Amino acid sequence: MMKYTIPFNKPHLTGREAHYMYQAVNLGKLSGNGEFTKRCQAFLEQRYGFKKCLLTTSCTDALEMCALLCDLTPGDEVIIPSYTFVSTALAFVRVGAKVVFADSMQRNPNLDAEKIEALITPRTKVIVPVHYAGVACDMDRIMEIAEKHHLLVVEDAAQAIDSYYKGRPLGSIGHLSAFSFHETKNIIAGEGGCLCINDERFIRRAEILWEKGTNRAEFFRGEVNKYGWVDIGSSFLPSEVIAAFLWAQLESMDEIQAKRKALWERYGQNLLPLAREGRFQLPDLPDYATNNAHMFYLVCPSLEDRTALIERLKAQGMLAVFHYLSLHASPYYQDKHDGRPLPECDRYADCLVRLPLYYDLSLDEVDRICAVIKG
Repeated sequence: MMKYTIPFNKPHLTGREAHYMYQAVNLGKLSGNGEFTKRCQAFLEQRYGFKKCLLTTSCTDALEMCALLCDLTPGDEVIIPSYTFVSTALAFVRVGAKVVFADSMQRNPNLDAEKIEALITPRTKVIVPVHYAGVACDMDRIMEIAEKHHLLVVEDAAQAIDSYYKGRPLGSIGHLSAFSFHETKNIIAGEGGCLCINDERFIRRAEILWEKGTNRAEFFRGEVNKYGWVDIGSSFLPSEVIAAFLWAQLESMDEIQAKRKALWERYGQNLLPLAREGRFQLPDLPDYATNNAHMFYLVCPSLEDRTALIERLKAQGMLAVFHYLSLHASPYYQDKHDGRPLPECDRYADCLVRLPLYYDLSLDEVDRICAVIKG
C-alpha cells in the first residue's frame, strides 16, 4: 500500500486525550453516561443552545435515533439528497420508510431547497438536509416548507460542527440533528456522534431509546423509584473512554478551528486564479452560511479531468480523493428509485475531488499541493 508524504487526513491529538482517558479509568465507571459524557453534552448544549444532547457511538446511531423519534411507519416518505453518505438514508430505510431522493444545487452539493416541494406527497413525513462540507443549506426555506406541510426536519450535521446559518448554529434549527466525531471530522473521538434535540417533545423518548428502551435516566435522576422496559431502543451511548477522548478535543475546539480555517483560506488564495480561468469550481459559500473548514474541494469539468488530477497529485505523494456516489444509482437502491434524473448529484459524484485538510498540515504543504494542481 502506497505511503503518502501528504495523506488525505491525519487525526489530530491535543495531547490531553490519554490523560482524560486515564482519569476515566480511575473514576471506576467505564460504561456510558458518566462524568465525561455529561461534560461533553453540557459543553455542546451551552455553546450552541441545543435543548438536549446525547452522545452516541456514531453519527449513524444518532441518525437512527432520529428515525425512531420521527415515529415512521412502513411506506412513510423521507426526502434526502442523493449526494450524501449512506447513513443518511440507511437510518430511515431501516424503519421501513421510503427514501425520496432530491437533487443538489448547481452552486454547491447541498440539497436544493427549491426542489423539495414538488417531491412532497401525503406520505411525506420528514426532510433531511445535509450540510455538506459544513456549509449550511437554505434552512429558512426548508423550515418554511416543513411548517406549511407539517413535516419534521432532521439536520444531518455530520460535517457541520461550529458552523452557522444566519448566526444560528447548524444543528439547532431543525427539530432534531446528528453530528459526527469520526476521525475524519474537525472534532474527533475515533468513532462517535451526538443526537441534538431542539423540540422538547422528543427529549423524554430520546433518553429512553438511548438507554435500551428503559426509563433508566429518570431513575438515576430520582424521578421514578425503579426503571424498566418501556419502549424500543438500543445501546446507543458510548463508553466513558470515548467521551474522555472527545472532551480533550472539545476543550481545544477554538484552536483547532482557527488552524483549519487558515489552511482553508490558503487553498482559496492559491487556487482562485485557476478557478477564474475555468479550470474547476471552488467551494461555494452562500451569504447566509459560515465556513467551518471541514473540507476543501474542487469540482472538475469532467470525470476524466478529476481522475487526471488525482493521479498527478498521487505521483507526488499527495492523496486527494473523490467523495460520495449518488445513492439513487447505488446497487441497493437503484431499483427502488422512481427514475427521476438527478444531474447535479451525478455531476458531483463524477467531478468532485477533496484535497488534504487536517490540523497538522502546514501552510507550506498547502502551497506544494496547489503548485502541483497548477501544473
